[in-house]
Amino acid sequence: MGNPKDTTGLLTSDYYYELPPRLIAQHPAEKRDASHLMVINRATGSIEHRRFSDIVEYLDPGDVLVINDSKVIPARLYGDIPGRDTAVELLLLREHKPDTWETLVKPGKRARTGTRLVFGQGILVGEILNLTPDGNRIVGFEYDKNKYNSVYEILDKIGLVPLPPYITEPQQEKDRYQTVYAREEGSVAAPTAGLHFTPELLDEIRERGVAIVPVMLHVGLGTFRPVKEKLIERHVMHTEYFSVCGESARIINSRRAAGGRVVCVGTTSCRTLESAADSTGIIRAMSGDTGIFIYPGYRFKATDALITNFHLPESTLLMLVSAYWSREEILRAYEIAVKEKYRFFSFGDAMFIR
Repeated sequence: MGNPKDTTGLLTSDYYYELPPRLIAQHPAEKRDASHLMVINRATGSIEHRRFSDIVEYLDPGDVLVINDSKVIPARLYGDIPGRDTAVELLLLREHKPDTWETLVKPGKRARTGTRLVFGQGILVGEILNLTPDGNRIVGFEYDKNKYNSVYEILDKIGLVPLPPYITEPQQEKDRYQTVYAREEGSVAAPTAGLHFTPELLDEIRERGVAIVPVMLHVGLGTFRPVKEKLIERHVMHTEYFSVCGESARIINSRRAAGGRVVCVGTTSCRTLESAADSTGIIRAMSGDTGIFIYPGYRFKATDALITNFHLPESTLLMLVSAYWSREEILRAYEIAVKEKYRFFSFGDAMFIR
């Protein structure tokens, strides 16, 4: 985490910038790798404007590209409370154990302990078991286990993908809020830097001699919740589950030891590696919860380059990117991006910081 001597007094308001609403991308680019790519050289401060497909030119043989292969689940459910004529909206946040989830329920005042919720005309029934300190609900689910193997199977039938609130237009292609390499179900939001990759582009990267290595972090809403504290250092991140397997750790460590760079695709891959790295930057095979909050003053241990999207003002993601370069330079780059009409946020354009 950041050094308190370096971070004391950092204000959340220092990470605000003006963004015209028209630059918030409502739809993905026609082709995934056709997005714009801003390439930043930290050593010189230079900025280039390219297409995302050009990322191959900036990767060297021996590098390792680290991707987050978590898969977004259709985590939003609409149902009702039997006998009360009350419609409810439920958002699954995190699986605590099979058939037991931490959730957000609206309206919260009606969602007391013991309340039963019905979804999909009875296909799925939930009961609120208890409340968490921050107001979330722990819900236990019941369903016909002769018909369905898990809650995930039912979500595929009746759930909706919870797009961010700034995406207000209907989507034609539901799979575009999913990376092409998504594998393990569990995220409620996409690791959006990975949305730019196509299978063909990944093949081209491999042919260049770059290893592509998966890690996993199930993206929760905590990553995107606004920072309400005036002082950054007082903000507390919600924890998210992550995992780094032994083979991924071995490849990353061996490539880096041989002089290759570790290129993280997205802030989630970066946070995963920084959580799994020891003080010397060696990646350990491990899994567990991480609440790592990276902001200026943090000393990166395992990230040599970063591919990322353009993030919301005053967000923890913008603070992480600012820690990787500097607040002043990142905000300068964002100002240029606005001038050049880059597209922002989840379906927007990308930045490569090297």
